[in-house]
Amino acid sequence: MRISVNLKQYLVITGNYWAFTLTDGALRMLVVLFFHQLGYSPLEIAMLFIFYEFFGVVTNLVGGYLGARIGLNRTMQIGLVMQIIALAALTVPTEYLTILWVMAAQALSGIAKDLNKMSAKSAIKLLVPDNAQSTLYKWVAILTGSKNALKGVGFFLGGLLLTLLGFVGALYALMALLTVTWLLSLVLLQGELGKAKAKPKFRQIFSKSRAINILSAARMFLFGARDVWFVIALPVVLSQQFAWDHWQVGTFLAVWVIFYGFIQGIAPRLTGKDRSQRTALGAEPNRSQRTALGAEPNRSQRTALDTEHGPSQHAVVLWAAGLTLIPLGIALLLNAGIAPQLTIMIGLLLFALMFAVNSSLHSYLIIRFADADGVSLDVGFYYMANAMGRLIGTVLSGLVFQTAGFVACLIISTLFLAASTVIVRRL
Repeated sequence: MRISVNLKQYLVITGNYWAFTLTDGALRMLVVLFFHQLGYSPLEIAMLFIFYEFFGVVTNLVGGYLGARIGLNRTMQIGLVMQIIALAALTVPTEYLTILWVMAAQALSGIAKDLNKMSAKSAIKLLVPDNAQSTLYKWVAILTGSKNALKGVGFFLGGLLLTLLGFVGALYALMALLTVTWLLSLVLLQGELGKAKAKPKFRQIFSKSRAINILSAARMFLFGARDVWFVIALPVVLSQQFAWDHWQVGTFLAVWVIFYGFIQGIAPRLTGKDRSQRTALGAEPNRSQRTALGAEPNRSQRTALDTEHGPSQHAVVLWAAGLTLIPLGIALLLNAGIAPQLTIMIGLLLFALMFAVNSSLHSYLIIRFADADGVSLDVGFYYMANAMGRLIGTVLSGLVFQTAGFVACLIISTLFLAASTVIVRRL
């Protein structure tokens, strides 16, 4: 019955996460399209999101600590309220929408987003037994993939609401959705989910686990490698070099994100199961497993222990190395002047496929290695590194593209991915 209660709680948190993700994607598209109408350049628009990424770094550290102390339902609810405030801040008259004001609103939105992500990702650790790693991998992949697919749907929603209701009307519609979600969470979420048994000290926000530190470093380079060419450089190239309209750019990026999310959701099917027998989970049940199963597991229980584990380290390294080749290949073809538009389109699809699988593998591994007691501390530290990678990538995307061009962004991406591959080999 306890697992059933936890499962219901997790489903509520997942629903909240989905609702938030939908509004987050819609808000991003609203800001991009509306401020372009006001005459902002693509680079100026991208800079509006710098605080969004920067405060993600801080939030994941502090949010993991808060989740362990006050429970994941509280951090989820705080995130929902902050997103409502961020949306309300943008409803002021247009003359008050200065760059600093919008950056501050985006900062609140970034904090809210990472509180929600940390809460949802942490909760799944509390559901799946240690001897069911393939199940854990599937659950993480579904959650991560559906989140990114919904963010892509949010891009469409933002454009649709802007057309039908205008900028302020669209914001009020998103606020109404989040307010209903927040009220439901107050009723349905329990206070103890994710709360550590022993109150953690603030200094524990920094991980002491070797596996968590390795994964965090690899994640930072992984997401830096994506955003260094995807956030600013790619939309500008599509708009200026290939003369795409803004709605075409927005639609294409939305479809890309949905495809990326779909691949994340089915990543366990693409990577396959690690069929090696009697691994660390299978060779000999640990004390907690023996306690749960009895002094000696029977034959069917031993079989379950032998097979219920996730992907091997070899698979993780192999997919990371494969991803590294894609931006390098795009850069070489572009440098040679071979069908630039077709090269970028095909390259983006391949990158989405490989990057989605790598992201799912990393997301699974962090949940697997996180300490169940105060899980949000480890998950928060890990997603701090994720946010740091996005921040570095966003800044470099504008800087490198403006000074050295698109191919240079792809070379930086390749170097980042090579670093991520080398780091993940140390697990």
